[in-house]
Amino acid sequence: MTFHAETTLAGYARAAVHLKGRMVDYGRTSFARQYLRAYLDAAFEGSDATATPEVLDAVDRLTHQPWQLGEPYVLAPEMSAVVAAAAEALDLTGDVVPDDVAPSDGGVLFLPEPIYHRGLHGQVTSIGAVTWAKMRNRATGSTDWWIIGWADRDDPLEPSAARRRSLYAEQPQLAAELGPYVLTSSARLPIGRPVQDRPGPPVVDDDDIEWEPAPDGRFCIDESTVRVNAVAAIAYAFWVIQAQPLTTVSAAPLDRAARRRAKRDNVVHETRVVMLRRRKAITDRDNGEARWHYRVRFFVKGHWRHLVNADGQPYRIWIHRHIKGPDGAPLLLGDAVSILAR
Repeated sequence: MTFHAETTLAGYARAAVHLKGRMVDYGRTSFARQYLRAYLDAAFEGSDATATPEVLDAVDRLTHQPWQLGEPYVLAPEMSAVVAAAAEALDLTGDVVPDDVAPSDGGVLFLPEPIYHRGLHGQVTSIGAVTWAKMRNRATGSTDWWIIGWADRDDPLEPSAARRRSLYAEQPQLAAELGPYVLTSSARLPIGRPVQDRPGPPVVDDDDIEWEPAPDGRFCIDESTVRVNAVAAIAYAFWVIQAQPLTTVSAAPLDRAARRRAKRDNVVHETRVVMLRRRKAITDRDNGEARWHYRVRFFVKGHWRHLVNADGQPYRIWIHRHIKGPDGAPLLLGDAVSILAR
């Protein structure tokens, strides 16, 4: 089960629970630890850092625990370009990232429409999921956001996925051991400390560059041009945008089978779908200029309406609970609000 065929909130919730469960199973395998060690060895190449057993244990927890304990979020397809554009323009140099900027201390962001990422060597990979968790350094006492970018293994448009499929054909056991998402990038953002200026990209020999085009019509972030690591920029842009008025965060309903699976796998399953807030156009009335234009539908509580009769005597009438606004408009202000004063 993937997001490729899902278009409803319930479908997104089912897919999120299913994929979280599969990634939890993958994170418990010895192959996941071997893959993480190989990733760290490549990341530490050319530096004094080494993947000691203690470092590997800590990074293993930060990388795989959010799939089980992190709160799941699904970014609606129409939001991918919004988040990608904000991430590409983001510059956090000198900014202090607060402790509560993220909607939760640990989480998983699913992107049914992936954001693509071109690395320093020109190769394009998808970012189909992003996980985050808080990391505390016991030696220094500092705290950071640990952010991981995951490629959708079955993305039909990603060039790297095509290379992986050819590798799976040669090594079928590899396909069986990998999870639905593949770790491709990582980043750290300091909490409560100024973000340091990012050093310029390393010089890459032209012979080592294999430039690949991004899929048509999809947003691609070039690592060599952004001021913040691409996966960190995507996570930070999502954190900020999901709290803005232009978006709505809806709890997705979960069917009984998916709830049973979540309970069996012991995963957090209260999935939230982040969408653009929908607005209805104002329609003119036939009886002159309207005193009120309702863009949303909401319930009005029962209340007393105070009036004055022709003799100047005040009186009141009881207005029963009713619905205000056009049919079919979304409920944006909750289940009930007081009537607006004229």
